[in-house]
Amino acid sequence: MQAHFFSNYQAFEPFLAAQEATKLVDLCKQFGSYGLYSDEGLNEGIGEGLPQRFDAAFNFINTGGRFGRVKEDFSILAARTNYFRETYAYGNEIAAPGIEAFYYNEKLIESAQKVFGRPVIEPAIVYANILLPGQELAIHTDVPEFRGMNRKLHPQWMLVVMHHSGLFNEWRLPIATSVSWYQDAKGGAFAFYPDGADQPAKTHPVQFNSAVLMDTDSVFHGVDRVQELEGPMPPFRPGMRLEAESGGRWTVSDGDEEIGRYHWDEMRFSISWKAYCFEDEGDRKRWRSHSEDLSIDRVLDTLCADLRERGRLADTRPPNKQLAELLVEEYIKFPAPQAASH
Repeated sequence: MQAHFFSNYQAFEPFLAAQEATKLVDLCKQFGSYGLYSDEGLNEGIGEGLPQRFDAAFNFINTGGRFGRVKEDFSILAARTNYFRETYAYGNEIAAPGIEAFYYNEKLIESAQKVFGRPVIEPAIVYANILLPGQELAIHTDVPEFRGMNRKLHPQWMLVVMHHSGLFNEWRLPIATSVSWYQDAKGGAFAFYPDGADQPAKTHPVQFNSAVLMDTDSVFHGVDRVQELEGPMPPFRPGMRLEAESGGRWTVSDGDEEIGRYHWDEMRFSISWKAYCFEDEGDRKRWRSHSEDLSIDRVLDTLCADLRERGRLADTRPPNKQLAELLVEEYIKFPAPQAASH
């Protein structure tokens, strides 16, 4: 494996032994059925009625994406960023037998130690993303975790706001993320901003058996559009499934209705690996024991107090939806669209 280490990320090319990489392609096909990311549903309570990642979705709709393309109908934009995802491993649960060696890959663990400067690494999750022709992934940062606050318990956008605000750093659990690819896709480059949101993006083409590892909770990143087919892209909606068939063919279905057919070479498949990075065993113990957990009330009180100091909020707290939109507007500063290169 050849690794290229930079100040805040590492790139691998090739990443795994060729046979190991091919096995992951087989695992993807054997897993067989993938649901849409939008199936995670809407927020309840704070931000009620808004999508889990309305921060990235609204920015994509308002700007037209990384290259500021001409705005399209909302339903088309929603379909472009409504990709397919399934979890292969989470904690001690293995949903895709055969993923274990990848989950506990020593080279990924060593890379996380190097990039984050933290010796205690605990693999947390492995999941697959599949984008179809015409789809892209809006620029965003990933969902972080804090002691007592995670995506299973709290709105995803709020966790992102917490990190970007810088007000909860002592409770944050740094997470290393590796993204790896297992075919040569047409388009769909991984775009990321390792030097900050105000600097130009770097791109990593989707090439078989390559990978990057970085702090995607802090580094803005996204996926450029996968090369479109001649016909119009179907209107992907919650509840649809992408399923493997024989001969390298895949089908998107809405119940019993077939929506579209694709060949493996037209798709973009990636695997994401995430691991917690602890300073020492004591740091990990505090997380496991929940001895210093945050509460949602403390978080909201802290954020609202900061908004008042900034002159953005009156004494009375606004309704949940309005407050959620204000928090995203104030704390998450997305990269500006850039001109497409030719």
